[in-house]
Amino acid sequence: MSVHFIGAGPGAPDLITLRGMRLLARSPVCLYAGSLVPKAILEFAPADARIVDTAPLTLEEIIEEMIAADRRNLDVARLHSGDPSLYGAIGEQMGRLSVLGIAFDVTPGVPSFAAAAAALGRELTLPEIAQSVVLTRIRTRSSPMPKGEELERFAASGATLAIHLSIAALARVLRSLLPFYGRDCPAAVAYKVGWPEELLIRGTLGDIREKVKAAGITRSALILVGRVLGGEIKAESRLYAPQHHHLLRPRKGS
Repeated sequence: MSVHFIGAGPGAPDLITLRGMRLLARSPVCLYAGSLVPKAILEFAPADARIVDTAPLTLEEIIEEMIAADRRNLDVARLHSGDPSLYGAIGEQMGRLSVLGIAFDVTPGVPSFAAAAAALGRELTLPEIAQSVVLTRIRTRSSPMPKGEELERFAASGATLAIHLSIAALARVLRSLLPFYGRDCPAAVAYKVGWPEELLIRGTLGDIREKVKAAGITRSALILVGRVLGGEIKAESRLYAPQHHHLLRPRKGS
């Protein structure tokens, strides 16, 4: 028996990995975060599987479901949205299972920032513009931020920012970023990427808040900020440049 923590991807059922789908298909018990994982993904579960929406449950109640499955020697598919390594809240679950001696494994999934970049048709790292992507969030009621991880510190680098779990405090996010990026810096808000109600809002740090307010978005959205999001792509990677030689494409005549 094992508990399989599975990254279900950003929303579209066909963005779950093959490994994740196969594990789900053979697990008699499925625990899923109902507020974040679309029910369409549950179609991959066995027809007679015990399916539990964990959204209203406490950590202790979720672990009790896993203990009950362990007693019956039944595998558990534990579905988390996106990739479980990012804001997945799996650390405390794995800690409890380790103490209990219950086996578990983790299957990665498509993270929301990657799905948002794909939907926007943008690369998040462009030569001479940005070669780093910072995945972060701001302090909320549920979780504080560690010292040294203030948004202003990351903004000072000029990197592309993927700001999670912060759309309800967009005004505070903008106040932190504007001194470093300026009002004309491209920004985007990706709401429920991969879901039928997906919405992409493009703008700048100067106007994105008004656009988001007009759309009525207050949750389930990712904020992307950076020069890579706008304008014509001018600087190109040297990876495929004719003058760039390497082991698989040696200099002619050498």
